[in-house]
Amino acid sequence: MKAIINGKIILKDRVVENMALLYSDVIEGIVDADKVPAGAEIIDAKGGYVAPGLIDLHIHGYLGKDVCDGEEESIRVISKGLLANGVTGYLPTTMTVDIKVIRKALEVCRALKEESKTWDGCQIYGCHAEGPFISEKKKGAQDPKYILKPDAKFVKEYADIIRIISLAPEEDADFEAIKEIRRDTDVVMSMGHTSADYDTAVKSTAVGIRHATHLFNAMTPLAHRAPGVVTAALNTDVSCELIVDTFHVNPVFYDILWKLKGRKLCFITDCLPAGGLPYGEYTLGGSKIIYRDIVCRLEDGTVAGSVLHLNKGVWNVKTNSNIPLWECVNCASLNPATVLGIDKQKGSIEVGKDADIIITDGEFNVQKTIIGGNTKYEA
Repeated sequence: MKAIINGKIILKDRVVENMALLYSDVIEGIVDADKVPAGAEIIDAKGGYVAPGLIDLHIHGYLGKDVCDGEEESIRVISKGLLANGVTGYLPTTMTVDIKVIRKALEVCRALKEESKTWDGCQIYGCHAEGPFISEKKKGAQDPKYILKPDAKFVKEYADIIRIISLAPEEDADFEAIKEIRRDTDVVMSMGHTSADYDTAVKSTAVGIRHATHLFNAMTPLAHRAPGVVTAALNTDVSCELIVDTFHVNPVFYDILWKLKGRKLCFITDCLPAGGLPYGEYTLGGSKIIYRDIVCRLEDGTVAGSVLHLNKGVWNVKTNSNIPLWECVNCASLNPATVLGIDKQKGSIEVGKDADIIITDGEFNVQKTIIGGNTKYEA
């Protein structure tokens, strides 16, 4: 039995103080600070926050390694590096590259998934395939020569490892692939990199689309006479990703989006391999990217993604909105866990759930990351 004392414990509906968090491999209880069982190993949070481990649904790389490298070593480096950001589980995310490269990346993650439950890194919960079934008009930094039409057979072949797939619903004639994927798999289909109009997007949510990829980015916008995919995402029950680096979406939207989507809002990083590295020139899916300030761009200036750390994203929203801190944390833990269907075991500090815990300082900088009761990272 271990006990975390002297911390502000972030629950899913409040923050509690002057209490101790008891855990083994699971959360055992929350007790008065003077009720810690004799013999328990004491961990002092030093007045910082005690929160559930964070879950990133959308991340392409870190520390110079790309998921699309298709190399075990790359996934190991990414998984270990993310511990410093409070991430205890994630979806390594592919992009629109040669389908052979995507297959190799998925197969590597498939081979490592079980091992990731016990290794010195955060856990692989599956993969997010961002493409290749997207719209050329909204390709963003994706390479148009590798775009394909939606293919249910491909998704079903990798349904054991793909947890989310981003696709453009308007590219799927009569939504046939979407319907087949919904019928035959548990893969979460997400509308992303899409030029669909509002009506098409809404209709797609009725037949299988359950999620929206990096809301506002690479989709038809909210306009008063052409509502677009953004409005469809806000006006239906789909869960929505949000890149919370303060650049991809202006912080003025944070309060609005939380009021509209609530527990359906999921903070993501969309972090590229340049994450965790200094400013400079790097690659993404074989393309040159330039990292300056808080964003990466292609050579032509196209925004390519972020270098955000998920714990910093939580703090960005906390300091730029009126959203309670526990709800900011939910958006990076419980809400993503719910999207993945693992919220009975992960995503919040509740008795019986896995002891995936982070301890931070007063500005949410990670001091300790614990997975399944085992300390995996200490600052």
